[in-house]
Amino acid sequence: MAFELPDLPYSKDALGPYMSAETLEYHHDKHHNTYVVNLNNLVKDTPLASKSLEEVVKESYGDASKQGVFNNAGQHWNHLHFWNWMKPNGGGSIPGELEKKIVEDFGSVDKFKQDFQAAGAGQFGSGWAWLALDGGKLTVMKTPNAENPLAHGKTALLGVDVWEHSYYIDYRNARPKYLEAFINNLVNWEYVAELYSKAA
Repeated sequence: MAFELPDLPYSKDALGPYMSAETLEYHHDKHHNTYVVNLNNLVKDTPLASKSLEEVVKESYGDASKQGVFNNAGQHWNHLHFWNWMKPNGGGSIPGELEKKIVEDFGSVDKFKQDFQAAGAGQFGSGWAWLALDGGKLTVMKTPNAENPLAHGKTALLGVDVWEHSYYIDYRNARPKYLEAFINNLVNWEYVAELYSKAA
């Protein structure tokens, strides 16, 4: 079963002014599509071809002979969620149970946002910043390149892509401004809450 590039859940100009149609065109149509094409080519005629994307990510992580598979599978998985972690007129209030848990584990929503943005700004080179559930506790983490909480046995609830192709068209080298716009104006908190309720 071949892996596929899904359509975006909104039009390419729907996330402006925080993320431009040009960014989405390059990021979704070119970068994400390349991961999908590469992944299909790499798993073709191997036992991994019949596995789910989650299984491919977990089974290829840490195996040097499958590094290429992991890079593309990880990025495909990351981006499938990334498009859903954003929505037009995003940000705003966080659904009750999730907000309660964030306050419980971080002290306040503002402290969580600070930690999340700091993780993204502090990730050297390409990678991601995450809100993850780890053994019943919320945690902020950062990972290099294609790595994600799934590969580390944790549940990803929210992730932000800090590869340069995610923000350079709109923000140039100002990664912190992109992260601030993401957390305050783009996050689809309903989707995050849905993942949290499934995991919890």
